[in-house]
Amino acid sequence: MRAYLPQGVPNYVTKEGLAALKEELKKLEAERVKAGDNYIMANFIDASMKLLIERINSAVEVDLSKSKKDTVSFGAWVRYNGRVVRIVGVDEADVNKGLISFISPIAKALIGKKAGDNIELKGSDRIKVEEVSFEPMELTQIVNDPPFKTSTTTESRPRKIIEEKPATVEQTQPLLEVKDAGLSLQTDEPRRFEPEVNDIEFLPIVNERGNIVGRAMYVELHKGNKMLHPTVHLHVINGKGETTRLYWWHVAFGDTPEKTLKRKMAETLGLSGVNPKLKRQYIREVKTERELVYVFAVVSEEDLPISPEGEEYFGLFEKD
Repeated sequence: MRAYLPQGVPNYVTKEGLAALKEELKKLEAERVKAGDNYIMANFIDASMKLLIERINSAVEVDLSKSKKDTVSFGAWVRYNGRVVRIVGVDEADVNKGLISFISPIAKALIGKKAGDNIELKGSDRIKVEEVSFEPMELTQIVNDPPFKTSTTTESRPRKIIEEKPATVEQTQPLLEVKDAGLSLQTDEPRRFEPEVNDIEFLPIVNERGNIVGRAMYVELHKGNKMLHPTVHLHVINGKGETTRLYWWHVAFGDTPEKTLKRKMAETLGLSGVNPKLKRQYIREVKTERELVYVFAVVSEEDLPISPEGEEYFGLFEKD
């Protein structure tokens, strides 16, 4: 699927972005020839080409020569808070390379500003615009940047741009056990499950049948737009039939719910080699979001991370 573009919003692209789309089409055309009579691959490529051609035909190339050189607008390179980004089209965007979509929250905050302007975002985040240019600048590439667990826009936060060697920490307490090939270190402190929040992660948008129809950033899906996106809920049940743990994750873009669930069970719970059972699916809608929930259950007596407590967390599973 192509990157998410809200209905009615022009498909703005840079000159380089349009060229990249056309180059992508050439590669798909070559792959289509190679697919030959393999109808599964041919159908997949045909569908991809159809979406790509629609995006190329709707592209509006922006003439940067007509832009105000001292004001942030589409196609500009912007230095703020010590990093450099460029505002580009939705298909060109790659946050890790410093390319941000013009529909992203940080781009919307920057557009119209000039060097020296300060921007107040929700919470305590502040942006200081240091430089605006329509000549190429070296973009800040994000390396080793863990997701921030925050509800505010993470685009504005300073990023690590080089790999850092971990500091040597004196071990004052012996590790008791290493479990599941290093997935987790067992200590006297009980493991706790923390829901994953990454405002700039792209998640799939689906219809009510679960078919992917687009994608959008986490932050866009959780501020009342009501774009339907899939999540998985996991109920861990003991041998007595009692629910002992409750977990949830967003389905990753390109994954099936089952694939995301099994991967997350292994990565965050250290639980592998078991097959969770799908119990039901339903649409959960609240003020800030709309989710297609896949409810799974698994029987396990493992010592798994402790679920968060409180009404807000357990309310997520109320209709399971």
